[in-house]
Amino acid sequence: MANQEKKESGFLKKLLSRYRMVIINEETFEEQAQVRVSRLNFMILVILIIGSISTATFITIAYTPLKGIIPGYDSSELRKKAIQNLFTTDSLITLYNQNSNYLNAVRSVLNGDVTFQDPELSIENGLNDQESNATFIPPILEDSLLRAFVAKEDKYNPNETTENGITTLLLAPAKGPISQPFNSEELHFAVDIVLEENTPIKAIADGTVIFAEWTSQTGYVIILEHISGMLSVYKHNANLNKKQGDSVSGGEVIASAGNTGEFTTGFHLHFELWIDGYPMNPTNFFNFSN
Repeated sequence: MANQEKKESGFLKKLLSRYRMVIINEETFEEQAQVRVSRLNFMILVILIIGSISTATFITIAYTPLKGIIPGYDSSELRKKAIQNLFTTDSLITLYNQNSNYLNAVRSVLNGDVTFQDPELSIENGLNDQESNATFIPPILEDSLLRAFVAKEDKYNPNETTENGITTLLLAPAKGPISQPFNSEELHFAVDIVLEENTPIKAIADGTVIFAEWTSQTGYVIILEHISGMLSVYKHNANLNKKQGDSVSGGEVIASAGNTGEFTTGFHLHFELWIDGYPMNPTNFFNFSN
């Protein structure tokens, strides 16, 4: 125990022992300067010098452009570009998904591959469920007569008011007898209008041509996109007067009636009307009789 205390006291004594460092002129042996230091003072001085150098190096690297030359360290400009590219990529993915959904909807229109559920039936079923839990009120005769009169007057009203309050004039694409009516159960989401060869086919409203090509099954097909998610489809045409990307006005001739395609049954127009991805019965919107 005594030996250990002697060793500790000896170590402290060495740390605190002071030494004199003298600077002498080599030629004249004249003393120029002297410094009295201990080992402890020397160690503290070395630690301060190393700490100062480390702090200066950190500040230089962290707050100057020199950090950009360090391998593996990204500059602020590079990080900013990476974030911008991330947002751009996210926007492109969103746009790609929207275009994919849109093209799938157009493909379904062309192929007639859709699971159809009449929105009116869904509404009626919902109302029936509500009415089953409510007290039944017998209809008033005058009210029923008024509803029937208004429905008859508005059945072929060519004006359609959109959600934005914009009124669109709907015109029949052609007029003639209907050889095959709209039938969702048989997956015939259109009306077939019997026409003479080369009868002008007109656009039902202002819109843009999104498809105008030949198909083996339905011949020359043209599809127009209108406002409020409405699509009009014209199939089995003899020829097309418009190409994809063209803008058309309501009543403008876009094709002529023909007998083209494998599924044709004579000179006629296969006309479809779609709203928000649902096939609609065109006879609820147009009067095709001459």
